[in-house]
Amino acid sequence: MSVVIPDRVLQASGLSEEEFLQEVVLMLFQMKKISIGTASNLLEMNLIQFQHLIDSRNICVHYDIDDLRDDVATLQRLGRL
Repeated sequence: MSVVIPDRVLQASGLSEEEFLQEVVLMLFQMKKISIGTASNLLEMNLIQFQHLIDSRNICVHYDIDDLRDDVATLQRLGRL
């Protein structure tokens, strides 16, 4: 599914497309809607880079067994495990 963000929303935010995506992914991560592995993959960052990003924003890492299972499933789906 694709989501179209109206230009006026992007312009009102004052963010570039990449920055806007980063904010959305960070918000979903903070809300515990996506795992740390999924978030880092969506932003095309390795895990360490993403951890530095969330640290710079003072966002706590919430990683539990469900997150681990999600990450393993993602890695299997991507053929990296």
